[in-house]
Amino acid sequence: MSPQRFSRLLLPRLGRWLTNLFAAGLALLWSVPVLWALVASFRPAAEAMSRGDVWFGSHLTFENYLRAWSLAPFGQYYINTIVIVLMILAVQLITIVLAGFALANYQFFGKRWIFFFILLQMMIPTSALLAPNFATIRWLGLFDTRLAIAIPYFGSAFGTFLMRQAFVEVPRDLVDAGVIDGCSWWQLIWHVYLPPAIPALVAFGLSSATWHWNEFLWPLVITNSDKSRPLTAGLVRFTQLGEIGAQWSLLSAATLMVIAPLFIIFLIFQRRFIQSFLHSGLK
Repeated sequence: MSPQRFSRLLLPRLGRWLTNLFAAGLALLWSVPVLWALVASFRPAAEAMSRGDVWFGSHLTFENYLRAWSLAPFGQYYINTIVIVLMILAVQLITIVLAGFALANYQFFGKRWIFFFILLQMMIPTSALLAPNFATIRWLGLFDTRLAIAIPYFGSAFGTFLMRQAFVEVPRDLVDAGVIDGCSWWQLIWHVYLPPAIPALVAFGLSSATWHWNEFLWPLVITNSDKSRPLTAGLVRFTQLGEIGAQWSLLSAATLMVIAPLFIIFLIFQRRFIQSFLHSGLK
């Protein structure tokens, strides 16, 4: 075999090996905190963690999961979280589709500036809006309710941008054909714009549901009782049980109970998740 042919065969294969090895290393590095939480959740709570002894204990036990479930109303937390996530997602799907349709289909004065300010909103950190949002919720009399958690997210700048970009890709000939056939604006959305934008819509729905399932700061600020707190805000009680701080074994068990539904759903539907993001153009 000639050196040239050997290099042509070997170098691409070596590159793939190195890429796979690097990706495996990154995946292992990313998974270390999750693996530690999993191991720590089965560690006896009575065995204190010390330097050099933060992994396995003397034996494995499910006591932390049972105690975590008894110390907090996880059933109510799950209901609150699911209601909040679905409420936000349902309203967002309506608002982003309508906004994206208006920005992609119509020509009107100030359209570019409106789109610019929508994009500008994506650059504002959510923590900067805590004070005005809190004042607005108190003025509306919605403090400590599920609706108070959901209202600030009813509009999505990212979702509007995503739908606008997806709708712009729809051939104008199809839109004109729909108009000639007598389609109203909502028929144009349903029959012309939405079908090719389904992957982008699914990708946004997945990212929105994941984000609001894991949201912590705003629900913690706007609630003060278990009747409206979601799972993430409910975890705060597990940081205040010990006299010297958090009981890490118990906190790890409670944290895994919070992330378990999303993790299981992702494992089951991971191929569809990845395909939705690939078809939508998100990275």
